[in-house]
Amino acid sequence: MAARRRRRSRRPEPREVTIDSMSHEGRGIAHVNGKTVFVFGALEGEKVLMQVLKSSRKFDQATTLEVIEASAQRIEARCAAFQVCGGCSLQHLANEDQIALKQQALLDMMAHAGVSISEVIPALRGSDWGYRRKARLGVKYVAKKGRVLVGFRERNTPYIADMQRCEVLIPEVGHKLDRLSELIGHLEARAQIPQIEVAADEQQVQLVFRHLQPLSEHDLRLLSEFGEAQGFYIQLQPAGPASVHNLYPEQQSLAFDPLGDDSLSIGFGALDFVQVNTQINQQMVRQALDFLDLQPRDRVLDLFCGLGNFTLPMARQCAQVTGIEVDAAMVTRARESALANDIHNTVYHDVDLTNPEPGYGWMQQPYDKILVDPPRSGAQEIAQLIGRFNARRIVYVSCQPSSLVRDAVIICGQGYQMTHLGIMDMFPQTAHVESMAVFEQKSGGAG
Repeated sequence: MAARRRRRSRRPEPREVTIDSMSHEGRGIAHVNGKTVFVFGALEGEKVLMQVLKSSRKFDQATTLEVIEASAQRIEARCAAFQVCGGCSLQHLANEDQIALKQQALLDMMAHAGVSISEVIPALRGSDWGYRRKARLGVKYVAKKGRVLVGFRERNTPYIADMQRCEVLIPEVGHKLDRLSELIGHLEARAQIPQIEVAADEQQVQLVFRHLQPLSEHDLRLLSEFGEAQGFYIQLQPAGPASVHNLYPEQQSLAFDPLGDDSLSIGFGALDFVQVNTQINQQMVRQALDFLDLQPRDRVLDLFCGLGNFTLPMARQCAQVTGIEVDAAMVTRARESALANDIHNTVYHDVDLTNPEPGYGWMQQPYDKILVDPPRSGAQEIAQLIGRFNARRIVYVSCQPSSLVRDAVIICGQGYQMTHLGIMDMFPQTAHVESMAVFEQKSGGAG
């Protein structure tokens, strides 16, 4: 019986295929005996030798072993770990072509859903490499190798990729993964460090070391000396998020400027949600403000407001902004950030927008404009009620195309039309698609 199980789990022999098209996630699509195969690392029109890694009833997932006939679009991947690391999936495609692929995929999805678009927004672009200022690095002491692995997880496995550097992380960290590996390798608790949280603003890098047992004086000294030598903030996390505390130096602070003009400063911690790409975030906020066309008397609703990335810039241009966010601690900090920036026309409510109660006071009021910036799951529940606010314009910032398409259908069914849609290249070299959609109320008001 065991022998039969081993035979059944054995991978099929590699085979040559021709890539017919590209998926929305940037994988090549081939067909073998009528079955769809998604092939990582393959481009449309190429002939490749592929290896099936996972098989299901409807489709297979495979990886490229060899490119037999290459596409003219193919380029050399910059990162040595590209084939194994699960962080990037499009390094073999030039950034211009990545953007075109993502934008066309989004437009195709909207067309398939029957959502018409008046105008496509040119893609927002920044640096192609070294842009990522926030990340969670996995850590694993591998006794058989006698060293520590620091990096992202392998594609489709729970293991940490064996990598010396990362080309999308800011160079201050991405080019020092080997030094982090060496540091942890010298700790007595080397086997008890599962992850490092990375966060950085324009001036400072902060590293949060999660540890599963108390650290010795020896380890605390090595971590502090590393922070001093590299010019990094070092924090420790012995338990949950509330346990994070400073190790070196005693005083630490990070802040971001959502407009990039030094007019605002929003403090954040390494475990907070903030946009990972500063250049694109600043362009995104400015573009949202342009589309909202805020007037001095406007009352604005900011759904999923977070720490105030959009709230505070909008508040500078209108009468009032009402921010809604599920995390009560984040709402408290958003209030503090508003006051720290001398902004007094914002109101906040901690509300779970996946279960909005129509009886809430803020839901009984009309708003002139609405900004929606939901998580990957989207804003389905509040989108179903959005017509009640009678807003003239809605700007929807999305990090997941499928949820945006679903919500766009709902919003358009409540008396709105999509006037603009475009992508924002927040995560170059990856298949992640961030986008912005603008909805205008049809004449006669919402249905």
